[in-house]
Amino acid sequence: MSSSATAITNLLYIYAENIDAGRLEEAATLFRHATIRTRGGTALDEAGLLNLWRTNVKIYDDGTPRTKHVITNPILEIDDDAGLATCRSYYTVLQATSTLPLQVIAAGRYHDEFECAGEIWRFASRDYSMLDLVGDFSGHLMTAPSPAPEN
Repeated sequence: MSSSATAITNLLYIYAENIDAGRLEEAATLFRHATIRTRGGTALDEAGLLNLWRTNVKIYDDGTPRTKHVITNPILEIDDDAGLATCRSYYTVLQATSTLPLQVIAAGRYHDEFECAGEIWRFASRDYSMLDLVGDFSGHLMTAPSPAPEN
């Protein structure tokens, strides 16, 4: 795997690690130079994304949302000369709380664009709208989302 591919996939995994650790500010910082498209068609920046998470994600006494985001199947297309890349990936979110047994609560896809600034890869955009399968969100979000419509 090229150093660019490693740097880009590490961004995917650092995002998951920060969210699952309850470090919402650090997760949002990854999107400082990015535009995030939501399911409602809204375009958010870093501050808007952080506000969305703070408003909707339940954080427990241990400081975490009691989740594990598993990001798989990254399909990378990298143009090192132009300093641009895209990645399509899947995500699965697991959760367990004192009242909720371990279970899958969501599955969907991310479509990301990246840019290289200097020698550092960063998010340029994320399509955050592709939630395909919805489980029991009662322990995770203040209001449960609906799944994407079937085609």
